[in-house]
Amino acid sequence: MTTQERGATYTEVFASREFRVLFGSFTLLVAGDQVKMLALSALVYARTGSPGLSAAAYMVGFLPYIVGGTFLLSLADRIRPRALMVAGELLRVVTCVLLAFAGLPVWAMLVLVLATGLFSPVFGAARSALLPDLLPGDAFVLARSVLNVTSAGAQIGGLAAGGAILALAGPEGALAVTAGLSVLAALVLRFGLPDFPARNAGVDDAGGEGAVRETLRVNRALLADRRVRGLLLAQWLPISLVVGAEAMMVPYLGNTAGLALAAASVGLAAGNFVVGRFVSPTGRERLAFPFAVVSGLPLLAFAARPGLAGAALIVLLATAASTACQLGLQRWFVDAVPEPVRGQAFGLASAGMMTGQAVGGALAGAAAELTSPHTAIVLVGAATVLCSLVLHRSLRGAGARPA
Repeated sequence: MTTQERGATYTEVFASREFRVLFGSFTLLVAGDQVKMLALSALVYARTGSPGLSAAAYMVGFLPYIVGGTFLLSLADRIRPRALMVAGELLRVVTCVLLAFAGLPVWAMLVLVLATGLFSPVFGAARSALLPDLLPGDAFVLARSVLNVTSAGAQIGGLAAGGAILALAGPEGALAVTAGLSVLAALVLRFGLPDFPARNAGVDDAGGEGAVRETLRVNRALLADRRVRGLLLAQWLPISLVVGAEAMMVPYLGNTAGLALAAASVGLAAGNFVVGRFVSPTGRERLAFPFAVVSGLPLLAFAARPGLAGAALIVLLATAASTACQLGLQRWFVDAVPEPVRGQAFGLASAGMMTGQAVGGALAGAAAELTSPHTAIVLVGAATVLCSLVLHRSLRGAGARPA
């Protein structure tokens, strides 16, 4: 049995020194971001006493993805990945120091986070595009699974650590800790990762387009390609709708919603770990379509108005299935996109997913306003199943370029 048939193992993935560097820096990044946004929210609340502004401060770091993903993603292929990722960490250091110690008014703090966040999709795209080069074939898919599990764990750990740091050192101290984590991540990347060349270097030397124009052109080309467009929609829609259902947990469960949302994080980690580790590469791809459909089916059970335990189990199952579906699409996506613009393609997938999740939450909220929270979740579940059926060709790999 070949490695591709049996699937990669964690031992093989972590045997790559370069992946260990990316794994360590990514863990620091996710945990640090959770601490930063929590500290910013606390700082804004301390200065204004406004719960609304505090909530806006916590969410503002996610908003720039649509702008950065639309206009700046070509930088992920035009700049050497190590330099780009180190620059991202240093930019985070400067942002945290200014937020903590510059005495900025609240509006200036929010503008600063928005402006620096425009480049977040670019930094993430550089990391994602590097993985298939370091770990080809199924090892790449398992590496993505590892980072997804790490993201879920680091988010929970970062929030827990952030709360403790806030209690001990206040918002300014928590932001200083985040800056320190970013300095550490920058050092890990600078001295642990080889200086790989830019994937699409020499564009400017050839008299080509600027970064914004090229980003728009390549995004149009990727979306015009039927195979790529189908795989992007398959990555965006089912999981975005499931996240939209999760957004209804607070109005549905009230103060106990945190337990159901924690169950969603468990589902994310479980789906990645179980399917990534114990299902063969061809099995994951064969199951992508059933998992997409199954991700919507449990949500229909909200028609029976389950209690906390039932709601948590439903959300766990839906999240695990939608996450497992994503793993089955990864090799097809790498094979379908042109290698010189792989960074931008991964960035577009990530930016679209972030945007889609925000839209999914907004649509679920609008449905709840017209009906009720539990009815909105049922409608989202039905929409997830319908979208999966419409996208069945892409979810079955039809038209994907052979590996």
